[in-house]
Amino acid sequence: MCTLSKGAVIMMSGRVGTILRSMWKRITQKLVNKLILLFTSVIILVVGSLTIISYQMIEKESVNHSIASTTNNLLLVNQNLEDYLEGMQQLALPQLRYNDIMNAIANENRDYAARMVIENYLRNMFYSRNDLEAIYLYVADRHQYYVVTRETYNITVRKGINTDLPKLPWYKEAMASTANESFQSFVESRSDMGYVAPQASFMAYHRVLRSIASRHPQAVLSFYYNTSAVDEIMRNIPLGKGDQLMLISPERVPFYVNSLPLYERMRNSGVLAQIGEGGSGQVTWSDSNSNSNQEYLVVYDAGQKDGWQLIKPIPYRQIYEAATTTRNWSYVIGALFLGVSIILVTLTSNAITRPLHKLSTQMKRFSTGDFEARAPVKGHDEIAYLSLHFNEMVQRTEELINERYRMKLVEKNAILKALEAEINPHFLYNALQAISTQALKREMFDMADMVDALAQTLRYSINGKDIVAAREELRHIERYIGLQKARFGARLRVEVVWEDTLIELPIPRLSVQTLVENSIKHALEKVSSDILIVISAESGATDATIAVRDNGPGISEDKLKVVLDSFDEKWEDRESEHIGLKNLNTRLKLLYGDQAGLFILTDETGTEMRMQIPRGGVSHV
Repeated sequence: MCTLSKGAVIMMSGRVGTILRSMWKRITQKLVNKLILLFTSVIILVVGSLTIISYQMIEKESVNHSIASTTNNLLLVNQNLEDYLEGMQQLALPQLRYNDIMNAIANENRDYAARMVIENYLRNMFYSRNDLEAIYLYVADRHQYYVVTRETYNITVRKGINTDLPKLPWYKEAMASTANESFQSFVESRSDMGYVAPQASFMAYHRVLRSIASRHPQAVLSFYYNTSAVDEIMRNIPLGKGDQLMLISPERVPFYVNSLPLYERMRNSGVLAQIGEGGSGQVTWSDSNSNSNQEYLVVYDAGQKDGWQLIKPIPYRQIYEAATTTRNWSYVIGALFLGVSIILVTLTSNAITRPLHKLSTQMKRFSTGDFEARAPVKGHDEIAYLSLHFNEMVQRTEELINERYRMKLVEKNAILKALEAEINPHFLYNALQAISTQALKREMFDMADMVDALAQTLRYSINGKDIVAAREELRHIERYIGLQKARFGARLRVEVVWEDTLIELPIPRLSVQTLVENSIKHALEKVSSDILIVISAESGATDATIAVRDNGPGISEDKLKVVLDSFDEKWEDRESEHIGLKNLNTRLKLLYGDQAGLFILTDETGTEMRMQIPRGGVSHV
């Protein structure tokens, strides 16, 4: 039975696969179906991608916003808390009347005036604040206490005895504290309060009053604060429905929690131990012990002064609520958009493919050799254009067949001419090398040097590189000057003053030659005296300046204006007389941008042409 069942499953899977392949083949046989599938897939991909991307972006932004806003709120609340605690401490310490209070405490059992001092002192403190439920003053040696509370509409001071108070944890903590104080929380238990404190109390603050001389504890002041203290401390943080907030002392004792079960789960999971003692931050906590098993973003801030910690756990589900709502609406809108788009795509695809189907029918006729095939031409779109040219193609088929052979011949001739144009410079270079070899054999060394210099100059001119190192250009200039000296002899003198740091500077090929050639043409050829050409290069803060100066007759003002104006002309309007300088200026602008260029300085003592090149190198190629 098991074998038959497995075989049946295999057969059924094969049939399903065959049916799916058949359906896919039928769907994709027609162009209209392919277009519908294509555009539908694109729409689904775009809508889905945008939805996912927007959801992730909103989700991330929600987390960042929650962290930033909650951290700022907790920081403000922590400042309120530290101010509030400082107010407690100041209230509990009678700085101006300390000796009077200590004397009254020492004599209260036998001096009625001393008891009045204590009662007035307690009343004044109780009247000074609205957040107090009760104030106790416990005389340590006699186990007596005074208490001031609000009973109905009166402020009453009563006296009692309590011998169990020194056994309580908060009492021992206050006595052992170097600051003579302790804080008491009522979050988890009220069994160790010691006094009959009001149920509305939020927390208690205990202060030990010691003798200045002996440091012996005389009394303990206990302040019981009501829940209005919470409102005062938490005034800068908005707490909505379901929001949680925890106030924990430096000793990890909770003083305020919205939900005690949540606090206990956080404490048992160890996440509270991960919270630092100073500064602010956040951790992620997974509440695996709850029924919802949800994750929380726990944002905390610890006070810099006393180390009290404010902790706010925020469910990620609450943070992502806006992102989830946006995503769901995107899905709904995307589904509606997809439905409308499919209808429009279907109508558009049919409008496109119908004339293509007619054209396809006529092309089948043409493929069988029927030159009478004609496609209907309707409208002015690309399909009508295609149909029109199909009709023209049918008419000109015979002409194109004959023309094809002629084009093949023309193509072969063009390829041969291109190869010939490519070979000629290399042939000339090789021929010059052969002449140089023959001159050396006949000991015509001057001629051999000239031919070799000419060959190297030709090779440098056709090497194809537009940017070369300055040392390559100077080596080329040396060969070029050698050829020119064969013509002008001792009349031509050249000096090179080039900074060593610029020897590898990338510069346009044949740029320096253009400037030297211009000096020879407009200085050396114009006079019969000797001409000195100085080639120099110096570096600036942001650029390098390459200059070529001659001591010729200079350039007239009118001619200089014509040359400079040619730099601003369009390339197609250039004149042949100044083509070299205009070409060089244009190359500099194209290669380096507007900060580069060619500058001409001239007077009766000579002409200097400067190339300015940025030290950053080529940026506009």
